[in-house]
Amino acid sequence: MYLLFDIGGTKLRVARSRDGVSFDKYSVVPTPEKFEDGMRLFNEMGDTLREGQVVTGIAGGIAGPILPDHSGLGDARNLSGWARKPLRDTLKKLFEAPVFFDNDTAVVGLGEAHAGAGKGSKIMVYVTVSTGVGGVRVVDGSIDRSAFGFEPGHQIIEANALATLCSSCGEAGHLEGYISGKSLERRYGKPAHAITDPSVWEEVSRYLAIGLANTILHWSPDTLVLGGSMMNVPGIPLDRVEFYVKKYLTIFPALPKMKKAALGDLGGLHGGLQLIRAKMQG
Repeated sequence: MYLLFDIGGTKLRVARSRDGVSFDKYSVVPTPEKFEDGMRLFNEMGDTLREGQVVTGIAGGIAGPILPDHSGLGDARNLSGWARKPLRDTLKKLFEAPVFFDNDTAVVGLGEAHAGAGKGSKIMVYVTVSTGVGGVRVVDGSIDRSAFGFEPGHQIIEANALATLCSSCGEAGHLEGYISGKSLERRYGKPAHAITDPSVWEEVSRYLAIGLANTILHWSPDTLVLGGSMMNVPGIPLDRVEFYVKKYLTIFPALPKMKKAALGDLGGLHGGLQLIRAKMQG
């Protein structure tokens, strides 16, 4: 059997797959601040889920940049206590099984490409707009190759030293600084879900469309899937995003299909299942 995981800045999810095709049980707990506490908790959750069965593989996603050797998480503000810790080797030792993982957004995108809104697409782009902004390009059902991962949220949409500062890296003019939940809370003094002024969401839709137009130009997908809490209601209306993308992007004869993500909070577990199948089953 396989163990699947999704380690986010706030929630830690662990699931089991007994057949390598689906997962039938999972657990969710708050993500511990310290790596060592997280590994103890993961071990307990995994032992409960496997019910005495042998674990033959582990796969999932973790929030933040991955170290080049895929041994663990790089420097990440949301999981600073997990940064540069031996995630792969610790899990491998605990369960005596191979371990595979990638950035959490990339793994969620993989899940959407196989079991969600991007199912059937050849070139799918997944963009999440939540506390921060991330994304991934999935080609023929696999996460596309890259040197350092994908960071569409840090594309520059306003080259001005006085532009809005990014909520995660502090640089000026990044897309994330205009549309993320953290950025809106800083700007308006209340959580994004409490903002009901339509003019705010119209402006955010326009900024997101600028970023998506750039992303479509660079990655040329046939399907673009949007996920994350900022796409809920109240939040960014998909129809207004589509309106502005059509307005800004005229060089291509057609736009990609634009859809909302379909897997909700379980996207990372679905992606972990696809990752382990690719690694273990070829």
